[in-house]
Amino acid sequence: MANYQYDEGGGMATYFILTFLSLILVPFTLTVFFSSSKKPETNGCECSLCIKQQEHIKKTNKRSLLSPKLGAKTIFLLGGWAIFAFLVYKVATTSNVNKVYDPFEVLGIRAGSSEKEIKSHYKKLSLKFHPDKVKLAVNQTIEDVEAQFVDFTKAYKSLTDETIRKNLELYGHPDGRQEISMGIAIPKWVVEGQHKFWVLIGYCIVLGGVLPVIVGKWWFGNRIKTKDGVFAKTAETFFKSIKEDSGVNDLFDCLGRAFDIEYPQISMPLGKLEETVRSRLGSKYSGSPAQALLYAHLLRIPIEDPKLQKVQDEVLIRCPALLNSLLNIAMSHNWLVPTLNAMRLHAYLTQAIIPSGASQLTNILTQLPHINEDDVKTVIEQLNERDLKAFVNYLEKTNDARAEEAVKAAESWGGLELVEASFKVIGERIVTPLSIVQLLVKVRMSPPVNSKVRTSSTETKEDVDAIKQIIKTNDEKDTAFLTSKRDNEELAEGAKLLGRAHAPYWPAIRKPSWWVLISDAKLNRLVMPPMRITDVPLSDPTKDRNFRAYKLQFQAPQGVAVYTWKLHFVSDTFLGEEIVEDIVLEVEDVSQLSVDEQGVDDEISEPDEDTLAGQMAIMKGSTVKKSPVHGESDDESGTDEEERDSDSSSSDSD
Repeated sequence: MANYQYDEGGGMATYFILTFLSLILVPFTLTVFFSSSKKPETNGCECSLCIKQQEHIKKTNKRSLLSPKLGAKTIFLLGGWAIFAFLVYKVATTSNVNKVYDPFEVLGIRAGSSEKEIKSHYKKLSLKFHPDKVKLAVNQTIEDVEAQFVDFTKAYKSLTDETIRKNLELYGHPDGRQEISMGIAIPKWVVEGQHKFWVLIGYCIVLGGVLPVIVGKWWFGNRIKTKDGVFAKTAETFFKSIKEDSGVNDLFDCLGRAFDIEYPQISMPLGKLEETVRSRLGSKYSGSPAQALLYAHLLRIPIEDPKLQKVQDEVLIRCPALLNSLLNIAMSHNWLVPTLNAMRLHAYLTQAIIPSGASQLTNILTQLPHINEDDVKTVIEQLNERDLKAFVNYLEKTNDARAEEAVKAAESWGGLELVEASFKVIGERIVTPLSIVQLLVKVRMSPPVNSKVRTSSTETKEDVDAIKQIIKTNDEKDTAFLTSKRDNEELAEGAKLLGRAHAPYWPAIRKPSWWVLISDAKLNRLVMPPMRITDVPLSDPTKDRNFRAYKLQFQAPQGVAVYTWKLHFVSDTFLGEEIVEDIVLEVEDVSQLSVDEQGVDDEISEPDEDTLAGQMAIMKGSTVKKSPVHGESDDESGTDEEERDSDSSSSDSD
C-alpha cells in the first residue's frame, strides 16, 4: 500500500517550481535576446539629415545601467530569474532530510565489508574519536564530539547485528522491507488546520479575482480592437468615411479623425507647437493634441522638448497599423482609387510631406534634403527635362551647396524596374477557366543617379549562344520557383540591396518596399488582393539572373475571354515611385488542350448507348458507344427477314 507524505521540508515543491520557471524563462529569454540582438541596417542614405535621424534613433533605443528601459518584458525576466536564483540557492543550502540511513557511510567504510573489517575499523575510530581522547578544535564543543561518537557506535551496532545487516543487504533499509512512499510537492503547512483559512482566501482571490480580470481584459481587449490592432471605433470611422472615389486628402482626414480615437488624451502641454500648426493649417486642424503632433511631423516643424519628441515618435509608429486598417477596408470593397491612395499615404508619412494638392514632380523633388516647394519652382523653370535626375544634375552643374546632399539621397533611392510579368498555370501551357493562375513578376532596382552601367553595343555568336543558355536556365529556375511554397525567390549569392532608405523624418529604420496589385481599369476595381514585396536587388549586368522573382496566386475568371488589366507597383517609402503596365490574361477553353494535357480518356468519355447518360447524349447529338447486344439482335433480325423473303419468292415460282 502506498504511503503518501507531504513535502515537509519544501524541497520537492522547490524543484517543481524551478522546473516550471525554466520552461518559461529559458525560451522567453532566448526570444527577447535574439530579437534585440539584431544589428540595425548599417548601409543606406548618408545625407546629413539621415545621419542625424539615425543618431536620434540610436539614442532613443540605447540602453545602459544609468538609463535603463524597463518594459514589461524586462521586468518579467528580471523578476523571474531573481526568483529562480533564490530557489536554486535554497535547494543548494538545504540538507536532504529524506536521505536513507547508511551505517557504512557513517563509519566511512565500503559497503559489503566483513564483520572482522567492521570491528577493526570501529576500534580505530574509538581510539581516535572517543570523547575522553579527542582534543577540541577552535569551534568544536564536547557535545559535538559526543554526538559524533554516538553515531559511530550506532552504526557499528547496526552492522554487527545479524538482522539489521541482513535487512540492509536485502532491502537497503535497516528496518527491512518498506512501503511505497510517494511525496506530494506541497509544503505541509499549506494543509495544516491553522492555515486552511488563509489558503482558502488565496484560492478565492486567484480564482475569483485575478483570473476573471485576466480573462476579461483579454476578452474585452479583443472585442474593442480589430485584427489589425486598431480600435473597433476607428475601423467603424474608416468604414463610414471611405468612398469609392476617396482621394488622398479624404483618406488623410480619416486618419486625422482616427487619432482622436486612438489618442484621446495626451497629458503633455504642446505650447507654441500647437499654435504653429494651427497658423499653418487653419481650419484643417481640429485641435486634437495627437493631430497636432502628426501635422507637426508632416509640416517638418522641429520639436525641442525630448519628452514631447518621444510622444510624437510613438504616434508616428502607430500610423502604419492605422493605414493598414484603412487599406484593408478599401480592399474589402475592391475599390481601386482608395486602395491606391491608402498605399500612397504611407509614403507621405515616411517622407513628411503633407498632401496639399502639389504636383507629383514637386512631391518627388521635395523629398530631397533641404529642398522645399519654393526651391522646386525656382529650379524647375531652368530645366528641359523635368525629373529627379535632371534636377540633381542641375544642382551639380550650378555648384549648389545642396548638390552633395541631393546626390547622397539619390544614391540610396534608385528606381524599381519591371523586367517581366507573365501569367503561368503549373503543368498547363494555357490558362483555362477557374484554373489556379500564378502571376510571375521579375523586378530589380535601377542603379543610383550617378552610377554608370556597363553596356555592350555588339553581340557575337558566342554572346547569342550564351543568352540562349541563360534563358533556358532561367526557365528551369522559374518552374522550380513556381512549384515551391515561397512567395519570393531566394536572393542570389552576392546580390546587393539598397539598404536603409532615405527617410530623414521617420522615427525608425525604413527599408523600401512596394505593393503589387492588378486592377481592371474599365470597372475601376481590384482583380486580386495586393502583395507587398521588399529586398529587391540592385541591377548587376554581370549576373545571369539579374532580377528577383515574386509570385501572386489567384483563380482565373470563369468566362473564356481576353482580359486587359493593369499591373501596379506602388512604393510605400518614396512618392512618385509607381509603375503601371498593361497586362493581358487570355482565358481559353479546355478544348484547346490535347487529350493528353486534359488527362481524359476518350474511351471513357463516351457513354454506353443503353445507359441513361447514353440516351441523354443521343438526344444532344453526341456520339455514344454502340451496345454489342443491340448489334447482335439487329443482325439476327436482318437474317430472318432475308429467309422469309427467300421463302416467298420460291413459292411464287412454283
